[in-house]
Parts: sequence; C-alpha cells; structure tokens
Amino acid sequence: MTQQKPLNVSAPETLDLLLSRRSGSAKAMQGPGPNAEQIRMLITAASRVPDHGKLTPWRFVIIKDDARAAFGDILAHALKTNEPDASDERLAIEERRFLRAPVVIAVVSRVVTGIKIPEWEQILSAGASCQTLCIAAHSMGFVANWITEWPAYNSRVREALGLHANERIAGFVYLGHPVEPLVDRPRPRYEDIASEWTPQ
Repeated sequence: MTQQKPLNVSAPETLDLLLSRRSGSAKAMQGPGPNAEQIRMLITAASRVPDHGKLTPWRFVIIKDDARAAFGDILAHALKTNEPDASDERLAIEERRFLRAPVVIAVVSRVVTGIKIPEWEQILSAGASCQTLCIAAHSMGFVANWITEWPAYNSRVREALGLHANERIAGFVYLGHPVEPLVDRPRPRYEDIASEWTPQ
C-alpha cells in the first residue's frame, strides 16, 4: 500500500483562509475572472467533497465570455414567458444578469435514485461542492457569490442548461474581483450556535 505523503499545509494559514472567507455581491464584481487553468483547478477542488457511495452527485456548467450574454437572452425569454407584462427594464436586467461577473459556474445537483444512499446526503454533497468552490476561489484571490435567484427554479433555464429529471441547480457561483473592498458582516456568537450534549 502506498503511504500518502503529508501535505505541506500550515494550519494557521488554512484557518486564516477559512476565517477570512466571505461572499462578495455578484452585483459588484469586475474582472479579471479565473482563466481556463484556474477554472479547472477550482472545479477539481470542488469535486473533493464528501460523497457517500462515490456517486459524484454533482456536475458543473461554466458560463463565461460571450456565452454570458447569450444566456442572458435565454433568461429574458424565460422571464417574458412566465411574466408577459414584464417591463423592458426588467427584461434588460435579466439580459445582463450573467454579465455581472466574469465567470459564472452553475453547480448542478444530480440525485441517483433506487439506491441505499439517501437523497438528502447526495444533495448535501452538491452543497459542499458549492462551498468548496467558494473557498478555493478565495484562496486564489477571487471573490465568489453562491446564489440561486429565480433562474435556478425555472424550467426553461433548466432545459437550456441540459438538466435531466433527476437534476436541479444547487446554485450559480459568480466569480471575479470586488469593485469595492469587502466589509465583513456580523457573525453569530459561538455561544448562540454551539452546545455540548451531555447524558441525562
């Protein structure tokens, strides 16, 4: 058996990374975004998450460059179909939605049914891939925003992304650089979110 070599990772630096991660608004991003090699690295990292049964219950759809504007046409059409009275201003917002960031990655949760692995665990694994993608982006000096908004739940958007019946969008992860320096938000106190179980 090959013994795995210990990673050259500094625990304090890793904790600093985790403790400093925060989201940046997709509405306040600018370029440059990750290049092709960096995107490959990000997705490779995002695939190293807990995955009970080795099912790979997630996949990634990368939307960048001119594809962002092309997908904006799909979003505007989907909105117009659902809301025929949508204003021109609202439609224009949807056309520009994916132009807010240099790169958008749709994380797709795909559930394998008829097996002993609970569906909930598979969905959680997809969520873990979203979070790991955000952490990996932070480690590279990018800012990330993991959000869904209405397109994640729209059938026409799902169809445009090629989703199957057992798939849904876990989130769109917007990647870029912040227009303004990020300001951290208040975080919950340890005492408010943690408790120790003791036998009665």
